[in-house]
Amino acid sequence: MLIRVGFEITYAAPQPTPMVTMLSIHPSRWSDIVGTESITTDPNVPITYYRDSFGNVCGRLVAPAGGITFHGNTLVRDSGQPDVVVPAAQQLPIDRLPDECLLYLMASRYCETDKLTDIAWSLFGNTEPGWNRVQTIIAFVHNHVKFGYEHAHAMKSAHDVYAQGNGVCRDYAHLALTFCRCMGIPARYCTGYMGDIGIPYDGSVMDFSGWFEVYLSGRWYTCDARHNKPRIGRILMGTGRDAADVALTTSFGRMDLVKFFVISDEIKNPDPVD
Repeated sequence: MLIRVGFEITYAAPQPTPMVTMLSIHPSRWSDIVGTESITTDPNVPITYYRDSFGNVCGRLVAPAGGITFHGNTLVRDSGQPDVVVPAAQQLPIDRLPDECLLYLMASRYCETDKLTDIAWSLFGNTEPGWNRVQTIIAFVHNHVKFGYEHAHAMKSAHDVYAQGNGVCRDYAHLALTFCRCMGIPARYCTGYMGDIGIPYDGSVMDFSGWFEVYLSGRWYTCDARHNKPRIGRILMGTGRDAADVALTTSFGRMDLVKFFVISDEIKNPDPVD
């Protein structure tokens, strides 16, 4: 299938303001891009790109006084297959994990393993290690947390989500991946596009989505505690320890968000592409 993704994001700024953006599709999906990925600004300002320590593509620019609008428009090939389900995937002993996975067992800004380890073991200590343990964690978080945009808060941590029992997609991901880390399973935060493809439209405003990945049997698997079922049409933009590592935009000075519009739609009758 072909999926059209894009955005229009506008900020007002009283003075020239340096910014870092993470609005590009993740390099792991570059081979699926049809043509080229388009990211432009109005007014037009130069953007230089670099890879951060997690391998995400970031842009550097200086937004002019008055503000800036980012436009994105990209066509992406997708298999149309749902998230992979592998019940036989095994949890590896910590001493056998690759060095680069150890980071995803540790506490981070929004994922306080120190506060949640005892709770995690009391809830999931008797579960079978591996895929079954991860799915049990996902089901618990899915049922424990009530979704609502009114519950969104930039400073909410995994422990806050557990205590308050509400949040948005990033909060489901933070709590579930923190529980996984507490149980010795490497887990990392993901952000990207995920439209209402293959499911009934629920009437909510489309947004970028947050989910997470776990490392089992030598590879990363996609997990989603918000929806608690395999989905199709995910297009990854960034991964990190938690949402702090994959902020879509970071400004070094005062900026006010004026407009935020996102699309992620299947092209029903696409023209032939090479």
